Amino acid sequence: MRVLIVEDATDVAEAVAIRLGRSGMACDIADSREAAEDCLAVQRYDVIVLDINLPDGLGTELLADLRGRGDRTPVLMLTALFSVDDRVTALDLGADDYLVKPFDQRELEARLRALVRREAEQKSDALDLGPLSFAPAALSATLSGAPLELTRREATLLGLLLRHRGQVLSKQRLYDGLFAFDDADVGVNAIELYIARLRKKLAGSGVGIETQRGLGYRIHADG
Repeated sequence: MRVLIVEDATDVAEAVAIRLGRSGMACDIADSREAAEDCLAVQRYDVIVLDINLPDGLGTELLADLRGRGDRTPVLMLTALFSVDDRVTALDLGADDYLVKPFDQRELEARLRALVRREAEQKSDALDLGPLSFAPAALSATLSGAPLELTRREATLLGLLLRHRGQVLSKQRLYDGLFAFDDADVGVNAIELYIARLRKKLAGSGVGIETQRGLGYRIHADG
């Protein structure tokens, strides 16, 4: 899951990125509207965390531009304003949710997962496929009831595949969900390594990851 955090308060943005990173989310930080536009020009995001007050404009202006050009990426607004009118304006412009500062990091994380579920094929928080059960919030999985040992990135990759089961996800799409711009030293072919590790851990369970040459990967269960 790839998240763009648009927030000019460096301490807030970094704290959010660290917390979300521990939950398997790849985060990029933009400290201005211009920097956010630069990120959005080259990267697709699963969700955007957008502060209302930015040094070069309002987050609501960026939101209006996004919706005006047909970009439906889920947006959660951050605001220090308590006015109902301000919140209503943001929602009317196309925001999907909002949080008032100061906020609890756990609530932000839960709200982001809920926004992504709205866009996904499978809506529930628990992702089940045959004998495999995955809990995104805990980045943990069980196979026929037994714990499945996964690294953070293996768990994140498994969650991406399960959230979009039935779809073929390209190597680039999976890479974008696992790595942020700060991980530029990691090549896209690293996905092949993580897929191989997951296949080994799922071997014999009836759950497999299919390669469609030139297209990507799809998770499936026998029967």
